[in-house]
Amino acid sequence: MLEVAMKTVGPMRENVYVVIQSNKEVLIFDPGAEADQLIKWIDGNAWKPTAILQTHCHFDHIGGLDQLREYYKIPVYVHALESDFLEDPTLNLSSMTMEPISQRKPEHIWETMGEVSLGNFKFKVRHTPGHSPGHVIYLFDDDEFAISGDLVFAGSVGRTDLPNANHQQLMESIHHEIMTLPEEFMLYPGHGNPTLLAEELHSNPYFPNHE
Repeated sequence: MLEVAMKTVGPMRENVYVVIQSNKEVLIFDPGAEADQLIKWIDGNAWKPTAILQTHCHFDHIGGLDQLREYYKIPVYVHALESDFLEDPTLNLSSMTMEPISQRKPEHIWETMGEVSLGNFKFKVRHTPGHSPGHVIYLFDDDEFAISGDLVFAGSVGRTDLPNANHQQLMESIHHEIMTLPEEFMLYPGHGNPTLLAEELHSNPYFPNHE
């Protein structure tokens, strides 16, 4: 059984997730900031990182990326539509802040969606545009959870008032890729608290059945 650990970092209070195998191998999701603290956290738990997976490449999700991949010598995976975002402060929106961010190109591109085997991990990658064009979620069916990025939050959904965002796409992504999951699924969002899908289906005012 997999475990999920979370650490909240940076001024945007972004959630970094580590998905942990019983042998201490881990996948890192969205290392947004405070790379030194993330390294202390990971090394302090004797975890063994194998890859960094991005839900999307906005600045608050990539600030610690290069430092972690260089320290652990591991590859980065992003969706093809955001393959240029890491390097480009305009695309990753850091040009809108006081600290433009430019990271190296990803080693791997998600070009096709579906089931993936990465080391000892098995999961599904689903394209969920709306908040950003190449946003993806990662589904771990056997353990009934999703790393859902900025698609859905507890009681809310991702922003679509940003460049390259689209509200209709976001709602379609939620309808097709979130609402079709078993209600027992735990959603691990990019900001705020993890939430059970059943709770969001019942009370999230932004979900299609509440519109």
